[in-house]
Amino acid sequence: MELTSKQRAQLRGLANGIDTIIQVGKDGIGENLIKQVNDALEARELVKGRVLENSMLTPREAAEELSVKARAEVVQVIGTKFVLYRQSHRKDLKDPIVLVKDRKRG
Repeated sequence: MELTSKQRAQLRGLANGIDTIIQVGKDGIGENLIKQVNDALEARELVKGRVLENSMLTPREAAEELSVKARAEVVQVIGTKFVLYRQSHRKDLKDPIVLVKDRKRG
């Protein structure tokens, strides 16, 4: 799913109110971190991460690699932080994110 600019703006607004739960450090992106990201996205749909100073990856590189491995969309990268989104398939999700529709795209 490719996000529209309106949907990205909506998700950026929602991301302001969430805590950073993913941290990419000197070990980079391993299987444990990918599992953590997948679990977080399935439970929350929108997650915020940051890249620590000792990481060999830039925030953009980390966000893009994690988005590919977790089948998520990069919403935003700003400074050392990044935001990822993936629609959850859980039917018991407490507050699912309903994205605005772009009239041009449907």
